[in-house]
Amino acid sequence: MAECSKKEKIEYLKGNITSYPNFPKPGILFRDIFALLKNPTAFRILKELVVEYAKSISPKIEIVVGLESRGFLFGPLIALDLEIPFVPIRKKGKLPGKLESIEYTLEYGKEIFEIQADQITTDQRVLIVDDLLATGGSLAAACQLIEKSGAKVSCCLAIMELVDLKGRDKINAPIHTLVKY
Repeated sequence: MAECSKKEKIEYLKGNITSYPNFPKPGILFRDIFALLKNPTAFRILKELVVEYAKSISPKIEIVVGLESRGFLFGPLIALDLEIPFVPIRKKGKLPGKLESIEYTLEYGKEIFEIQADQITTDQRVLIVDDLLATGGSLAAACQLIEKSGAKVSCCLAIMELVDLKGRDKINAPIHTLVKY
């Protein structure tokens, strides 16, 4: 696949994402990103594409933040390749130490995100990584949490986007997604 175009690589990824109708409840079509991880070719292509994109961000990003939990799969790959830190944003109660937190509303209730307060410094340029941009609630909250920490969100990167849900309308930062449904 090395000789393929970026568009062909994205189509390959899209063709390898498994869909499950009526999960987790009737009427929902669940797109399973884990199918890409069990296919070494797809996973390699995915890594190449996200790292290539992260390297193209200007000015250069200084830290990668991954959202619980699937952002933890892709964020460290990017950070390691760029030789910059990776920091997780987790749900309430899962991180020790002094924390910054933010409450946000989802379509099914409220949630709280937390980040360790000493992990990001003022004015650092941050790339936020997650697997899916759907309604935008969690990604918008992550952006607000990073800004609350004094850093700047350079970009949000999601592997998949459910375009009809208009989640990107809630995000006040540049957004890049690979696979759009």
